[in-house]
Amino acid sequence: MSQEQSLHKPYCSACDKNRGPILSVIKPLLCCCSTVLEIGSGTGQHAVYFAEKLPHLIWYTSDLAENHDAIRIWLDEAGLPNTRSPAVLNVTQSVWPDIEVDAAFSANTVHIMSWHAVKACFAGVGRRLQKNGLFLLYGPFNYKQCYTSESNERFDVWLKERDPQSGIRNFEDVNELAEKAGMLLERDYEMPANNRILCWKKLA
Repeated sequence: MSQEQSLHKPYCSACDKNRGPILSVIKPLLCCCSTVLEIGSGTGQHAVYFAEKLPHLIWYTSDLAENHDAIRIWLDEAGLPNTRSPAVLNVTQSVWPDIEVDAAFSANTVHIMSWHAVKACFAGVGRRLQKNGLFLLYGPFNYKQCYTSESNERFDVWLKERDPQSGIRNFEDVNELAEKAGMLLERDYEMPANNRILCWKKLA
């Protein structure tokens, strides 16, 4: 990595804070998987960390095209053999990258997307996953239309002031989308800072 790239290397402090707890949950879940598609790789920090800790996996990154340079900086610096250059993926696009995977992972994305995009995301994952494939989704969720904490309520207000189409999603709503896409909830994991990891499995 050049000095110029290093100066412009993106960094998200939240990724460093949540990566350890996330790894503790996803590591046993992904032990029998071989390929993972990360939806919304962001800075690329999660991809590098998880790929290093889970060397049996091929970790496919993806995001909007404008975020690819940032992801490549992290990938190039790490030089891991089991990461792949970012694929262009807007979840609302009709055709997703032609990548066969047995797991999909996404962190802190669905509360930033519009509801239209969230629906498209679940439908796309359902099409892309193989039988018994897993979809692991990390972030804050409401339950029965209620916030799980005051901090989540404040965060939701901030999100909607920034973009009225965004906001913390209700678990029941996203679970319904998963079921429509042929996936069944395996488990709902409580995480630090009022977050969750939801794990669905693709049915036959």
